[in-house]
Amino acid sequence: MWRNRGRCGSPARSASRSSGRDPPVAEQQEPVEAFIAVGSNIEPEQHLLTALDRLKEKVPVTAVSTVYRTEPVGRPEQPGYLNSIWKILTSESPRALKFDVLRPLEAALGRVRSEDRYAPRTIDLDILLYGNAVIRERGLEIPDPDLRRRPFLAAGVLELAPGLVLPDTGEALLELVKVQAAELKPAVEFTKRLRDRLKP
Repeated sequence: MWRNRGRCGSPARSASRSSGRDPPVAEQQEPVEAFIAVGSNIEPEQHLLTALDRLKEKVPVTAVSTVYRTEPVGRPEQPGYLNSIWKILTSESPRALKFDVLRPLEAALGRVRSEDRYAPRTIDLDILLYGNAVIRERGLEIPDPDLRRRPFLAAGVLELAPGLVLPDTGEALLELVKVQAAELKPAVEFTKRLRDRLKP
């Protein structure tokens, strides 16, 4: 489903090497470009800043999209969200990235998951795209279906990857953004603060 080249050379060479006394050479996945959706509606500015600092310790974060202010889905009484898309490079598999990197980071920032999918949250970190991978497994869907439902997600990815098409359907992301672009509410000043965190 995703690129996973090893350093062992051709299959024939690998088989020959592993048939002797030497142990087989472990495959190492090349870095893959992935897009992470980030959101918070509990002290959102502080939690996005902290999440970026913590994620940078785990994987290279190469770009940050415009931050958008959005209304809570299904819970109008809740405070609004700040949402952004972060582009990263990772050698982790999609499942390891989600459950060994992103979920522990959410927990460290106070995220408590429950059956209420619309509950307020300190931080939300979701894989939207992982290279050209198309994955439909229990607990892991890539591309994330919300890319088609929420225009701020598509807009954020498109900002970081102009011309991108979805690997599962071939849809141009630009067409998804055009439909509801007028509804987007950028948080310009906070976007600058967040991007400053990427500077050396």
